[in-house]
Amino acid sequence: MTSSLIKFLRLIPALAMVMAPLPAASFSRIKDLVDVEGIRDNMLIGYGLVVGLNQTGDSLKNAPFTQQALQTMLERLGVNTRGASINTKDVAAVMVTANLAPFAAQGSRMDVIVSALGDAKNLMGGALLATPLLAADGQVYGLAQGPVALGGFSAQGAAASVTRGVPTSGRISNGAIVEREIGFTLANAQSLRLSLRNPDFTTAQRMAQAINRYLGTPAAVATNPSTVNLARPATYTDIVSLLTDVEQLRVEPDSPAKVVIDEQTGVIVMGSNVRISTVAIAQGNLTIRVTETPQVSQPQPFSMGGQTMVVPRTDIQVDEEMGKQLILLNEGVDLQELVNGLNALGVGPRDMISILQAIKAAGALQAEIQVVG
Repeated sequence: MTSSLIKFLRLIPALAMVMAPLPAASFSRIKDLVDVEGIRDNMLIGYGLVVGLNQTGDSLKNAPFTQQALQTMLERLGVNTRGASINTKDVAAVMVTANLAPFAAQGSRMDVIVSALGDAKNLMGGALLATPLLAADGQVYGLAQGPVALGGFSAQGAAASVTRGVPTSGRISNGAIVEREIGFTLANAQSLRLSLRNPDFTTAQRMAQAINRYLGTPAAVATNPSTVNLARPATYTDIVSLLTDVEQLRVEPDSPAKVVIDEQTGVIVMGSNVRISTVAIAQGNLTIRVTETPQVSQPQPFSMGGQTMVVPRTDIQVDEEMGKQLILLNEGVDLQELVNGLNALGVGPRDMISILQAIKAAGALQAEIQVVG
């Protein structure tokens, strides 16, 4: 046997390990897991008037703020209405909201949401007059104006009406112009912080390790479960280039075992790390059906003194759902086995909520239960 053949045979086990399929893992880009400190939206709000409504606006007697705003607007245009009686239903007072995107330049546009404030019935066909948009500091950062587009409608007749969606709230696409920029210098920054959207120690550490491995220098440090500090290495001239490379790195995020329950809708969401100890479960409902079937008792023909009476007839049925058996769930079962075991009981989502809470109370559910709604 030649020496080259011996070397090839020695490489076979290593080649088999390299070509073996890797375990399935869910990797995500860093840009999908974090927010960069300082790069954020800013909420804007304004008060304005929508005009051109077809008798579906505010009744000025019930909405005095609409009348005051209308008079103030007309006075600015040189029309004196003080002391005059204004009776129109073609105007509605609205609140205008928008999100100012980070680094939005002066003159760029953004979408706005228009919502009725008074007793207006419908904003269809209305147009928003020029409305300043203010931020939390009281400064004007945008100016909104334009026709309102609705996602719903309302129609009614003398004896019937139909409503779909919410006709008192609409949207104006690109309906606002940015009048002021928010000053934030990013390119010259020497360091920044990455804020995890789902704080976790393991994910933060994996993220820092992936960044340092790519850069070849300890530039990233996980300081807590929600923050990773990133310093700009000397090989990068600006922080933007660094972020462009870092945000494309892939990390496998980790998450604690959690069961989220919405009791109002009966929705249950369980993470893949949910585990339970050995536990036996049985479920059964007691159903009582009461059926009323009244009958009419009439006297015989030509009988004297007879009366027609309604005789009650009540039928009561009790269903104890016999045949339900104990289901044994062994220790350390995964999510699929837990779901299969609960489905084998034939229970609905609301009964499953009670079962999960009972398992948690017994100390057999190794997960956090979060109730929402």
